[in-house]
Amino acid sequence: MTSKGKPFKRVLLKLSGESFAGSKDYGIDHAIIKDIAEDIKHASESGTEIAVVIGAGNIIRGVSASEQGIDRATGDYMGMLATVINCLALQDALEKIGVPTRVQSAIGMAEVSELFVRRRAIRHLEKGRVVILAAGTGNPFFTTDTAAALRAVELHVDAVLKATNVDGVYTADPKKDPTAKKYDTVPFAEAIDKGLKVMDLTAFALCMENNMPIVVFDVHQKGNITRAAQGEKIGTVVK
Repeated sequence: MTSKGKPFKRVLLKLSGESFAGSKDYGIDHAIIKDIAEDIKHASESGTEIAVVIGAGNIIRGVSASEQGIDRATGDYMGMLATVINCLALQDALEKIGVPTRVQSAIGMAEVSELFVRRRAIRHLEKGRVVILAAGTGNPFFTTDTAAALRAVELHVDAVLKATNVDGVYTADPKKDPTAKKYDTVPFAEAIDKGLKVMDLTAFALCMENNMPIVVFDVHQKGNITRAAQGEKIGTVVK
């Protein structure tokens, strides 16, 4: 059940790389990306300015690469480059349905994207363009969750919309514990005390320090991105 709230003026949508793989173990499921793009389009047309950060778990993870013997910093840079692939795939899907976009990368690659410039990104958002933010923070040892939190604060968004494979934050892993209960809302301090896995600690601390609410919801439920952007009560709100 959902209920109407106040629509957000500007949001940062965090998408996992795994969500782009769909039912595959690896790579990109274009049907999934098309569905996500349609939902972003509806949210944008409803009046919400949208910036997007995408992970790279469908292609490579820096931590996993380092466990296989690759230098951790090198593995993280490989992951950052993989996010660019996902960002270009989403840009293509959005522009095919008439949504103006800009990809901005934290690592310079002028042939495929702009360099991230905070004021330019804000201007794009004000003009109604979806800004897709690639290459994480541009630095190793930071996750795309941290990149999402950082960009959310920099761009003065109203909330981070964390689209996941579950429909909110639970007292325990609902796949392992059938008695797990879902939170409608949970304070930052309680989430830390109970070790609830919302984001990594660096990202979480950044949101907490800047009073940035995090809306956690199921990306695979069609229309949820629009519902979250419109302020409907879905998933779990951490604030």
